[in-house]
Amino acid sequence: MKIKNLGIDEGLFNRISEVAQHMPFYNLLGIRITALGPGYAELMVSTGADHANNLDIVHGGLLLSLADGAMGNAVRSLGILATTVDFNTALMSAAPLGQDIIAQGQVIKAGRNLIFTKAQAFVGDKQVLETRGTFFRMGKIDFEE
Repeated sequence: MKIKNLGIDEGLFNRISEVAQHMPFYNLLGIRITALGPGYAELMVSTGADHANNLDIVHGGLLLSLADGAMGNAVRSLGILATTVDFNTALMSAAPLGQDIIAQGQVIKAGRNLIFTKAQAFVGDKQVLETRGTFFRMGKIDFEE
């Protein structure tokens, strides 16, 4: 699946895309980036039996990982290298297995040291998660222009 560039620098877009395609954790869970824009990222996972909890619904940890990835890539879309320091999540509804889950992350404010973000995740039109996250700025992403 090709990632949509919604308006960020092509060099930065290519760097983020390349890193995401080779990230072992994303590959383990089946997470992939579908779109990147300035301060925005959309990630998706197609769920299956490997994502189930003991109730035969999607494990909440997958939803949290997807939301953290959406927020983190929204930060990276601004050329900022950062790490998650905190996030607060509401799991609003169960996510059934066998469905695609889409998470949309957005930067709310990028300060000198802290970056504030939010994310929502959906199964079709049904919202299953809402979260707010804080990231600590560690530098700039190195990429070829």
